[in-house]
Amino acid sequence: MPYLDNTSKQDLNHPIFLIGFMGAGKTTIGKKLSKTSNLPFIDLDQIIVEQSGINISDYFSLHGEDSFREFETNILKSISHNQGKIISTGGGTPCFNNNLQWMNDRGTTIYLQLPPRALLKRLSGKEIKSRPLLQGKNEDEILEFITKKLEEREKFYKGAKLIIDAHNINPAQLLELIITKLQSK
Repeated sequence: MPYLDNTSKQDLNHPIFLIGFMGAGKTTIGKKLSKTSNLPFIDLDQIIVEQSGINISDYFSLHGEDSFREFETNILKSISHNQGKIISTGGGTPCFNNNLQWMNDRGTTIYLQLPPRALLKRLSGKEIKSRPLLQGKNEDEILEFITKKLEEREKFYKGAKLIIDAHNINPAQLLELIITKLQSK
């Protein structure tokens, strides 16, 4: 298993923010990177659920997207950024309220990049039920939604400090690639 050496760990006294579209693997890779680096892992969506007391789909339904994005930004900015940690963000987090700039100013942002069809494949089945922006859509509508939304968001995602092509690569290879890029920074 790849690991971050002591030199790299000294450079990681700031957060690493994983960004990308829903289904890109931010949480999965974040947990693996946390274990490998011995840094704490934070799932922004999980904190939102814990603090709001309801799941994200219900939050969207009850309060709307604008309210959710404001709440999400407040949670993001409440996380201590003065020490190393791995933070998995929501798919829209970097696209609202100048969050990408805020994250770039305080840590390293890593965009896990995948094409629309690969994202669709990852989001099939029960995953769709937990994604408020996908509910009630068939596969063709979901692909169209992903394609359109990715086009809108990619200008933000591409503002990340590191861009990782996560397509056709398994989690272990992706983890190794991220560690290599972090060490060469």
